[in-house]
Order: sequence, then structure tokens, then C-alpha cells
Amino acid sequence: MIRIVVDSSADYSMKELKEKNMQQVSLTITVGEKNYRGGVDITADELYEMLIAGEKFPKTSQPSPQDFYEIFEDAKEKGDSVVCITLSSGLSGTFQSATLAKNMSDYPEIYIVDSLAASHLIRIMADYACKLRDEGMRASEIAEAVSRLKSRVKVLAAVDTLEFLYKGGRLNKATAVIGDLANLKPIITLLEDGTLSVTGKCLGRNKALAYITKAMAEKNIDHDFPVYSLYAYGSENTEKLEQKLEEIGIHCQKRQQLGATIGTHVGPGAFAVIYVEK
Repeated sequence: MIRIVVDSSADYSMKELKEKNMQQVSLTITVGEKNYRGGVDITADELYEMLIAGEKFPKTSQPSPQDFYEIFEDAKEKGDSVVCITLSSGLSGTFQSATLAKNMSDYPEIYIVDSLAASHLIRIMADYACKLRDEGMRASEIAEAVSRLKSRVKVLAAVDTLEFLYKGGRLNKATAVIGDLANLKPIITLLEDGTLSVTGKCLGRNKALAYITKAMAEKNIDHDFPVYSLYAYGSENTEKLEQKLEEIGIHCQKRQQLGATIGTHVGPGAFAVIYVEK
């Protein structure tokens, strides 16, 4: 059997993981003195409500190597292969934890893929891995195919402020300063090394929506893969984005919510579109 393993930043529900026959390792979200397992103990909306209420800023921490090791050892004992797709090494130490666990297990049928991505971008890769698994492909081949795909999975996101990304250590202070300007909506994307970058600065939501729509019109989208719209807390902006994308012939197959792990860093006002380039 081939096990597809992700971490909680991929934003699968427990029901989805069961339906897809996948396994998950959780990142930890700490608010004050309380620890929550991402995707298990706290919902996205609960997290966003904490951010809005101005409670202590949530912190995320990577899974320990032991968290991965338990899954890897169980697979080793049962003779299963593992394809593990992790949160970007440019954003977290999760990939390093998984790699350490693989070395501890000393089992050649474990394949770790650094997604260089986050959230539902990882979902696109993991769903693809499940498809290839169900078609009978070997674990090593699946890992290679996902590694080839990952450079083509893209995101354009608008956030209300860069404050949360700065507080979470995902952007430096110099970059985050532009988020302090009145009503400025930064457009962020992921670079090829899996780190975040500000690709545009828009005055107000309408201009942010127009920016993303114009950028998407110029993309060479691979429609063999889904296009997802994303929302954080409240879907009004995302609905407007979907309408604008429909006007240029781009249909979003599903509207997905940014989960608690990534939501900690982007904040409640974020909205985005993810797609795969040809």
C-alpha cells in the first residue's frame, strides 16, 4: 500500500482525509497558554475570531520528527510505501522534521516532497498524488511527478495587511512596512524557493480585485487541474473575485477556506485564487 501523508497546513478536513485514504501530521497553533492541533482542535473561524478580537497573537510551530516517525515506522512494519508532501521549507521547518524522521526510520520506501507551497496549493499536489496512487503508480514515481508539478502550482492573494505575516516571521519588517499605509491591499505570491513575496500594492479592495483579474487573464492555465478561490473569514471578497474571473472565462471549481495554520499568518481579510500553469 502507498500512504499519502500531508501536514495540517494543507487544509484538509478529517472527513476528506478519511475519504481520500490519507494521513495527516498536525502543526501546533499556540494562543496564550493554550496549544491546538491544526486541523483538529481549532476551526479556521475560531482562529480568525481570535485575531479580530485582538487576543494574543497565535504562533505556529512545526511538527516534531517524532510525529512523522510514528507514521513512518508503522509503514515500515507493514511494508507500505510513503509519499509525504510538506509545507514549504521556506515558511516552516516541517520539511526538515519529516526528513529527520525518514533518516531515523532508515526505510528506503519513504519519499519526502518539499511542496514549496502552502494551504490548498498542497491540496492540488496531494490530490494529484492520490490520483496517481489509485492508477497504480509506484511511490517513487508519484514523488517524482509531484516534484515536477509543484513549480507549476501558483497563487495570487490579497491581504488586508502584512502585519500578521510579519508577526509570524514570514516577511521581514522592511517588506511589511507597506502594509501600514492606509487602505493599501498588498498582493502576495509564492516564489520558486517557497518564500513569500509582495508582487503588487493596490489602493483598496476593488483595485486588488482588478489586479488579480488582469494578472489571471495573462496566465496560461492548465485546465486539467482545478482552479480554486480562497477566502479567510467571510467570503464576500472572494465571491466578487469569482465573478470577475468568470467574466474573463476562468471558472473556479470550488471555494475553499484558508485553514487555521495559514490563517494565522495572512489574517481574516485575505482572499486568493490558485491554479496550475501549463
